[in-house]
Amino acid sequence: MSHIAFVFPGQGSQKIGMLSELSQDHALIKQTFDEASDVLGYNMWELIQQGEQEQINLTERTQPILLASSVAIWRLWNEHNGTQPSQMAGHSLGEWSALVCSGVVDFADALKIVRARGQYMQQAVPVGEGAMAAIIGLEDQAILDACSNAQSLGVVDAVNFNAPGQVVIAGSNGAVEAAMDACKAAGAKRALPLPVSAPFHTSLMKPAADNLADLVNSVTFSAPQVPVVHNVHAQTESNPETIKALMLEQIYSPVKWVGCVNQLKSNGATTLIECGPGKVLSGLAKRIDRDLLSLSTDNVADFTAALETK
Repeated sequence: MSHIAFVFPGQGSQKIGMLSELSQDHALIKQTFDEASDVLGYNMWELIQQGEQEQINLTERTQPILLASSVAIWRLWNEHNGTQPSQMAGHSLGEWSALVCSGVVDFADALKIVRARGQYMQQAVPVGEGAMAAIIGLEDQAILDACSNAQSLGVVDAVNFNAPGQVVIAGSNGAVEAAMDACKAAGAKRALPLPVSAPFHTSLMKPAADNLADLVNSVTFSAPQVPVVHNVHAQTESNPETIKALMLEQIYSPVKWVGCVNQLKSNGATTLIECGPGKVLSGLAKRIDRDLLSLSTDNVADFTAALETK
């Protein structure tokens, strides 16, 4: 069995000009974006190459862009007969990329779902009323305690367990600010507001999941050809209907990324290959477990080096 696991990035990895170098050597990259553009009705490649950062940071645009990026690199990997992974996981939105690449859901269907997912997530909380912040250098329990103590001011939860000492909190503005202050008082090295437009993965996102349910349930899901470790519980699932339910629950539940990476390792992974733009997940993996080899794929040199991994 392969000791390689593929991991797929979520929001925050997008930037203008991404995948441009790979596209110059490999027509398949732009072909995949052309396919996605036909589905969604706008020129996605032109947007990420010549648009403005503010445009690609709009959640309803970010989510399809990152999905298309990961699928393009996955197709390129297979075109070059890269070693097949034995398992996959994706961070938040990236879990949809994992589902497409593992054969659970069709690319075109997933594009429509993630566009709607982005729209509904943005609509769930009016702009300016929600916030997210990264807490650096504090134990998980201290962060949970700080959030609990601030909940008299509104919703605030720990929502992304990204690495030991790196947790994201989210919720309503006042409650997040109070929790940030409490974390700093408890010894956090830093508490940094994040430039996002909604408090993702909190209970405030439940309306988004409810609104998305009809679309998700109208789409055919298949059993995964490659097991996917899910954000909600850091376990794999084989039942398509269970996977649908998890993907809706994921919208308003914490991302247990440390648990996902640890599960990949427990299942035999020694190498993680980040399939998509950027190196966010590669960096987190080094913090979670230094024994894991982490490789990225978003430029020619990195992709070529990753291809040599067996």
